[in-house]
Amino acid sequence: MNMTEFLQANGLVLLGGVAQGLIWGVMAIGVYLTYRILDFADLSVEGTLGLGAAVSAVLIEGGMNPFVTLIFATLAGMLAGLATGVFNTVFKIPPILAGILTMIGLYSITIRVLGGSASMFIADNRITTGLRSVLQSWGIFPKDYLNNITVTILGIVILVLLICFLYFFFGTEIGTSIRATGANPHMARALGVPTSIMVVLALVISNGLVGLSGALIAQTQGSADVQLGQGSIVIGLASIIIGEVIFCRKDHSFGYKLSMVVVGSIIYRIIYAVTLRIGLKASDTKLITALIVLIALAVPVIKNAIQTRSLRIANDKKYAGGNADA
Repeated sequence: MNMTEFLQANGLVLLGGVAQGLIWGVMAIGVYLTYRILDFADLSVEGTLGLGAAVSAVLIEGGMNPFVTLIFATLAGMLAGLATGVFNTVFKIPPILAGILTMIGLYSITIRVLGGSASMFIADNRITTGLRSVLQSWGIFPKDYLNNITVTILGIVILVLLICFLYFFFGTEIGTSIRATGANPHMARALGVPTSIMVVLALVISNGLVGLSGALIAQTQGSADVQLGQGSIVIGLASIIIGEVIFCRKDHSFGYKLSMVVVGSIIYRIIYAVTLRIGLKASDTKLITALIVLIALAVPVIKNAIQTRSLRIANDKKYAGGNADA
């Protein structure tokens, strides 16, 4: 099978992976802000994702405009990040434990938001409904591809706006203070930066993005589930690591790195979709995720080992040649 035949046979799967990768990329950026910039392992995102989805679903079923529900889902996520930040900075609870406490609490809160049930379906009054109708009226896209094309366009627009905003924000004095807090909190405090406030602010922004992503996922898949965020921290880390390993260097700009996190999310989703396509069961998804993360983590180690070995061999040859000349 050549490349053309492969794309024709698996085009819908690949496009679906791109569409889902873009929407989950919003969550991956949120994880990136705490994991890479703040150096804070925030496990509360596993609860925040489901909370954002639940808030959006309930408000849509209540008759609210689906675009407006994104704001409330983001605010709900920001409150969850605020709780984690207070646990860590005020009560001095370690980051991992603070995130776990928030995650556990959000499980019960999400079920209450959903009215006591574990899931909720959303009627066809979603953020993608109007865009899909417009694209369908053009008559240029295949019907089978229409939903994924709609989600892809939506994801690109949201991510462009989001990355531009974050690039601007983290270039301001407050954004620079957050980055300084993550890089060296002791030096930042010595320079007068209120590091506790910066930690809380970063967690608020991060979880706000995760809540937004949860709302987008719920609206694109047509349902909200309390288990939606299960394993999301691993998915976010996999997206970050894949994007960094393949595309990033230390001298790349902040905006470029954010973009590559999204690319990593897309690659992860494509790999995920293809592995299911070739015959693996849905129950194997955890194993697939673990293997993807393992490979992504192992690649830099293997690359460094090869480079070190090559450098040592080159030095040994150079040293041996120098002795021969002597």
